[in-house]
Amino acid sequence: MSDPQARTRTPEFTTEVTVHVDGTKHAVRVDNRVTVLDLLRDHLGVTAPKKGCDHGQCGACTVLLDGRRATTCLALAVSHDGADVVTAAGLGTVDALHPVAQAFVDHDGFQCGYCTPGHICSAVGMLDELESGAPSHVSADLDQTAELTAAEIRERMSGNLCRCAAYPNIVAAIASVAGRSDPRKVTP
Repeated sequence: MSDPQARTRTPEFTTEVTVHVDGTKHAVRVDNRVTVLDLLRDHLGVTAPKKGCDHGQCGACTVLLDGRRATTCLALAVSHDGADVVTAAGLGTVDALHPVAQAFVDHDGFQCGYCTPGHICSAVGMLDELESGAPSHVSADLDQTAELTAAEIRERMSGNLCRCAAYPNIVAAIASVAGRSDPRKVTP
């Protein structure tokens, strides 16, 4: 009987993919069905993005993919050849945390920490979207830059779930990074 895995190892079912992950270039041959998440975790040993639902519903796998937040469990690696991937680990260092990561620490924006890397990448991407004027579902005026409200933060972060329910502290952390020194003053 033939080896059922043999087809996936043949060149016609694999592709050489090059990605820049947290500033380091990687070239690897992968099965054409491999997701960016599995490329990162299984092939490159990058463990900041987590596998939660594997259906794009929880946000644990969120990274910045070519500067935009993306759920990597739904993205095929072969579709992102040459991409620039930034994970939560690539946003700063242990000695110099990214401002969003530091805000999560300062505001207890996590409990178990499993979803935190995805939340941090999503928050960085969300703040960039807000700054560029991109509206959300709750933006009152599509012609004006949205005002940062708790509702706006919650809507923009709604693709990231936290089973520990650290949501109030996550909103406070994001509000503080966005220049609101007292997150309680973010309008509901």
